[in-house]
Amino acid sequence: MRRQILLPSAWRREALRTNLWLVPTVEIVLAVALFAGTYALDRAAYDGTLELPSFVISGTADAARQILTAIAAAVITVVTLVFSITIVTLTLASTQFGPRMLRNFIRDRITQLTLGSFVATFVYSILALVSIGPGAHGEFVPHVSITMTMVLVVLDVAVLVLFIDHIAKSIQLPQVIASIAGDLAGAIDTEVALNAGSGPKTGPSLSEMLVRLDDDSGVVRAPGSGYLQYVSMSTLIDIASSSHAVIRLLHRPGHFVVEGEPLADVWPAAAAPGVARALGGAHATGPHRTLTQDLSFAVDQLVEIAIRALSAAVNDTFTALACIDWLGDGLCKIADRWRPATVHRDATGHLCVITVTIGFDRLVERAHDKIRQASRGMPAVMIRQLDGLAKVMTHTTTQDQRELLIEQADMILRCSEESVPEKSDREDVRRRYNAVLAAVSSRTMASCPTNEDT
Repeated sequence: MRRQILLPSAWRREALRTNLWLVPTVEIVLAVALFAGTYALDRAAYDGTLELPSFVISGTADAARQILTAIAAAVITVVTLVFSITIVTLTLASTQFGPRMLRNFIRDRITQLTLGSFVATFVYSILALVSIGPGAHGEFVPHVSITMTMVLVVLDVAVLVLFIDHIAKSIQLPQVIASIAGDLAGAIDTEVALNAGSGPKTGPSLSEMLVRLDDDSGVVRAPGSGYLQYVSMSTLIDIASSSHAVIRLLHRPGHFVVEGEPLADVWPAAAAPGVARALGGAHATGPHRTLTQDLSFAVDQLVEIAIRALSAAVNDTFTALACIDWLGDGLCKIADRWRPATVHRDATGHLCVITVTIGFDRLVERAHDKIRQASRGMPAVMIRQLDGLAKVMTHTTTQDQRELLIEQADMILRCSEESVPEKSDREDVRRRYNAVLAAVSSRTMASCPTNEDT
């Protein structure tokens, strides 16, 4: 029987990054190891086997206690300040950007590094403080450790300045929007790399296998409720290959699954129980969505910021325009490079896994529909959406993609005609619409072979 397999490193990295305890814990361990080294040097100097250089801080045991006590008190006070600033930032992000943006701030490395640096310095100073005590040659004073504590304090001050500068920049909306767009671009690059290349194809075709799955398949049900966060395709292929089965996933990362509902179909049906036992190590569910394997999550984040900005309570048109610009940038990359694979085969070419993927059409709809609906009567937003469609049009590779973009442009034009009262504003929107049509013609001609090519 197959044992459960640990989740892939990509998902583990994301899960470990989105917390405020991992980096501080690592720094505390490093601080303890550093103290072990400096304490050994101090013991060697105390026993007379090592001569300390002149720059090492010297003094009595009482002076050492006062220095370390003052440092420990100051550092823990700054830790409280940093934590308070972090909480205020998270509260502001939740209110202004939406609750789904909290994870972006929690996973910020500068915040984690700052908390960890001060906590590690506090632990180090406490260890140095408790090491002071009587000895065979008088009171033992860890001079090297005290000097190292002063060095750590200086480094902490530099980290604090970096943290304050970083926080002041990170709460600015343009920076938040660009950060989400950067995550989207990174996710696209990852998906493109995973889907690159092709191997041999043997055995039944996709259409034949779909018929078999419809006629005779077993159902694997979800063991728990939550958002599907990650699916290990290599693990699924191994499971299917070793079971001589074909797995058809019914959900993709980002979908919410309910405990007990069908998660996958398995052919032949007799292999379903074994696949169900092994499938637990090939996927992860949780209370929230992540960018891992879920491009639409970044699109939804940008759309959420845009429609919040367009609401009557906020009325921040320029933030919405910035979101539209970055959405257009992401769609350009998707149209040009992203080709999701729905069929996955093993090394011999046999079909093993059939997946559900989000297509270019759904991403285009998610990037435009809600913003268009929220921008009725706002020609500036409509114009920017049409400008974005014209840019995406230059990166399209198929006629189907161009037709999808034309359909979105048609809906924006109709929305303008229905909701914009000023004639000159409607004419501005129509001019941008005509620019989209011109981009369509230009791209269609560029993709058609010329007489010389034929």
